[in-house]
Amino acid sequence: MFVRAEETRLATKPTSIYPESYMRTFNLLVPLILLVAQSSSSQAADLSGAWTDDAGACAKVFTRKNDKLAFTQDADLHAGGLIVQGRQITGTFQKCTVKSFHEDGSNLKVIAACSDGVAVSDVAFDLKITGENTITLSSKEPVPVEMLYFRCSM
Repeated sequence: MFVRAEETRLATKPTSIYPESYMRTFNLLVPLILLVAQSSSSQAADLSGAWTDDAGACAKVFTRKNDKLAFTQDADLHAGGLIVQGRQITGTFQKCTVKSFHEDGSNLKVIAACSDGVAVSDVAFDLKITGENTITLSSKEPVPVEMLYFRCSM
């Protein structure tokens, strides 16, 4: 049986960015941006370490293995989290490397290359240090998002 190209196009659903995959990328970029902020300004706080969007979930998201920060086995079930180490930002589903950044007033604009193990894409974010152990990460594309992250004392 032969299927015409028009029928194939109508039968397949177009691909799109789902909110879950976008949030995973967004969650991974937060640590990356933190790291960039750290290296861009002598006044910037040290942003390396563990960060989560739920301050009460730190023990459910992060652990230490061989004296290094790591995610718990079920980290992605509890809260969004990031581990920042230098220019490397690691989330439960992606790894990012800061490519470039620049200060724009009180914000830090960051571009990072992120990989989910299948594809690599550049992602742009804004970072604002909102407190001693809090940051706000925002992005305008593909949809406007703003998230508050808390540092976990590990």
